[in-house]
Amino acid sequence: MNRFAPRKIDDPGLFGQVGLVIGGESAEREVSLNGGRSVGAALARQGIDFHVFDGPAALFEAIRQGRVDRVFNLVHGPGGEDGSLQGALQLMKVPVTGADLASSALTMDKVRSKWVWERNGIATPPFDHFGPDDNDYGRAIEEFGLPVFVKPTGLGSSIGISRVSEASGLQAAVDLARSYGDTVIIEAEIVGSEYFAGVIGRTMLPLIRIETPNEFYDYQAKYESDDTRYFCPCGLDPELEASLQDQSLKAFEILGASGWGRVDFLMDAAGKPWFLEVNTTPGMTDHSLVPQAAAEAGMAFDELIWRILETSL
Repeated sequence: MNRFAPRKIDDPGLFGQVGLVIGGESAEREVSLNGGRSVGAALARQGIDFHVFDGPAALFEAIRQGRVDRVFNLVHGPGGEDGSLQGALQLMKVPVTGADLASSALTMDKVRSKWVWERNGIATPPFDHFGPDDNDYGRAIEEFGLPVFVKPTGLGSSIGISRVSEASGLQAAVDLARSYGDTVIIEAEIVGSEYFAGVIGRTMLPLIRIETPNEFYDYQAKYESDDTRYFCPCGLDPELEASLQDQSLKAFEILGASGWGRVDFLMDAAGKPWFLEVNTTPGMTDHSLVPQAAAEAGMAFDELIWRILETSL
């Protein structure tokens, strides 16, 4: 049985002129460009009037010229997923797919989103954060032991993330993370399987479990490797999967996220989920997770793109 609500509209003309914004200047640019090709092809196949813009500046100029009625946002990371694009479009009164300004900013900030989760009883791996003038990284190892993960606070696609198993490797990992932003997180390792929960509206997609021969699900494992294994169905008992989907939706909505997105979590040997992050503009490449989960739920890629575009209505 199809678990998805009926379409909001069936006439592509009612979307008006769609601006598909991709690329931008963040470290996730290539991921966005690759996904944009697939999204653009799906829009074209469905007769939707759209134009592609590389980065927000080109998009804003087209809006001033009256050539864009709504925006399909596929810019990942800073400048597209952090609330800045959403805020500008809000001032311009142009609707956009996905989360709003406040929730986009919050979900991109790993420190503050984890604080919100902790305050609301949602488990997230223990962590410490280090601003530009805080170099006492050793206290994280004293508190959590090894291994730890070192991460930039405002980037996705596993860019700038390192797993540190020896204290001698900590400084290099911090330097790498700091090359993408002044504040870094050092997070305790949770041993377990990694799962991903896609969200369309308030409908949860089937969970995906991954296995990778790499140390963790890094950029290479996500976008380049043919050795990463994706399991959807994920292999869990249906009742447990449903419970984890409910918890994922709570983690998503408590950060104010809406429209569509993806929730990433680890599940330890005791069956406890530890939530890592929410992505409000997930990847849409041929290796990406949301399209895989949608397909398992019976939703073809073109239909998925239509549904995502409907979140701008």
